[in-house]
Amino acid sequence: MGSFAGHAVPGTLFLMVGVWHIWSTVVRYAADPKSFRVRMWNPVPGFNGKLKYLELYVIAVGAFIDMCIELLYSTHLKFFVNGVLNPHHMNDFEHGGMLLMFFLFSIVALLSEKTSFLPLPEGALCLISAAAFCAEYLLFFFHSTTHKGLEGHYHLLLVLLVALCIISIVAGAIMPTSFPADLCGGIAVTLQGLWFYQTAFTLYGPMMPAGCKLEANEVSCLHHDHEVRGQVLANLQMFGLVFLVLSGVVGSYIFADKKCGKPEFRMLHITPDEGFHEQL
Repeated sequence: MGSFAGHAVPGTLFLMVGVWHIWSTVVRYAADPKSFRVRMWNPVPGFNGKLKYLELYVIAVGAFIDMCIELLYSTHLKFFVNGVLNPHHMNDFEHGGMLLMFFLFSIVALLSEKTSFLPLPEGALCLISAAAFCAEYLLFFFHSTTHKGLEGHYHLLLVLLVALCIISIVAGAIMPTSFPADLCGGIAVTLQGLWFYQTAFTLYGPMMPAGCKLEANEVSCLHHDHEVRGQVLANLQMFGLVFLVLSGVVGSYIFADKKCGKPEFRMLHITPDEGFHEQL
């Protein structure tokens, strides 16, 4: 089933990485749209380059800590029972495998950027990241089919966001100069983080819909109408988060354009009539 912390921790990581990716993408495009290239990760400026790889370190450390929680703390080191994997902790093993993929992506990216042992083009890093999101997609897809009712609906909406991440990343690998593909990837990751939080507050916190309750580690509703109402509320919550993120993207773009935009960049947005009046 899961827990509040089990959703809030990965939600925090996805949210941090997603917001940073959106901001870095709009800043890079506003500064020089003609030389814009898709990046799977974005360096952090400042402190004489000491923070350059901060995003990759956050992914590596965050995924490793969360993986240890799933595999070591949650299982209490009881990996096997009667010579087979402990059936009571299969969910923890699944989450641990997914987190391992994100950890491996960050390690491969660090080796590629900081050493000469594994030089990889940006497109290859995109595909490795897409593979990690594919592992996440498979995990939550089967969660959405085995977890019925309200909980399954929240997992299904999460699956759609993960699918959007995969499509955006692959599109970025195919079209390495595509600003929309790079920006869409950041939006999808940010929405994932927010949806993890929304799921935590709804299924394990104070926002449980009326007529539904968490009992015996399972969400149940008194009547079918209560379940349908909860699913409709989930859709409205998703719409609200999408509106919030898109509003933030527009605001970031306007701010980045004013602070970092070059004159020739602004000329791209001037219509022929406006250009004619400016010449007059």
